[in-house]
Amino acid sequence: MDRPHISIQGLQKQFPGTDRPTFDEVWFNVMPGEFVCLIGHSGCGKTTLLNMLAGLERPTGGAIIVGGQEVTGPSLDRAVIFQSHALLPWMTVMGNIAFAVRSKWPNWKSAQVASHCQKYIDLVNLTGAEAKRPVHLSGGMKQRVGIARALAIQPGIMLMDEPFSALDALTRGSLQDELVSISTASRQTTFMITHDIDEAMLLADRIVLMTSGPDARVAEIVENGLPRGRTRAELHHYPGYYHLRNHLLDFLVRRPAGRPADPRHPPSTRIGAEH
Repeated sequence: MDRPHISIQGLQKQFPGTDRPTFDEVWFNVMPGEFVCLIGHSGCGKTTLLNMLAGLERPTGGAIIVGGQEVTGPSLDRAVIFQSHALLPWMTVMGNIAFAVRSKWPNWKSAQVASHCQKYIDLVNLTGAEAKRPVHLSGGMKQRVGIARALAIQPGIMLMDEPFSALDALTRGSLQDELVSISTASRQTTFMITHDIDEAMLLADRIVLMTSGPDARVAEIVENGLPRGRTRAELHHYPGYYHLRNHLLDFLVRRPAGRPADPRHPPSTRIGAEH
């Protein structure tokens, strides 16, 4: 059996000046090639947890183990896509992606860098926009550049903090479908935070449900039983869709404060499979 690619072990975060930790005793794993989404109310520490995975913030207690090593700082093996695109405004689409590629492979020649970048520009359907600067791009195009930049350094792990939340519904749906295709083709290990239940159902292999903060914990881990190859347009037609959606919605509305008896082994349920 494969070892976890990411192992979250008793993670805690308490900020200075507060009486209680934002989250405490958080345990879960992400397996190699798995796409895991985390859902929870505002204030449970979702973004803080992702920043810890990225090595941008340190936990108060517990540990994050990636590939058998404890995370102590940032690494090019963990790429992050934030809510905002975080592009360098003075650089073109090609320049923004090339900047990341050169940081990973500083000895590459310019032609090799350009060829490598072009592959990922084409992958996110931005062919023809290579020379444009961010000011000339739509919000959706900017996020495509961010995705291409993250993929171009070929990280072991992709970390995503609600990357489509600021986009209109049509653009968001288009990018979600593209992400499904990319993830299916690459089997990239991905951890994503989202508030969107349907987004989690579309993308995730498993969905981690966090209780409300403070003292937030993992309440339940739901295995997505809907068939692979999902698209947003067809999602609601799958047998088990409403069962899974209602279960997730019921948790957010009725059970956000519930805590598992054993935080190391939160309940795990497979939902959405055809019976």
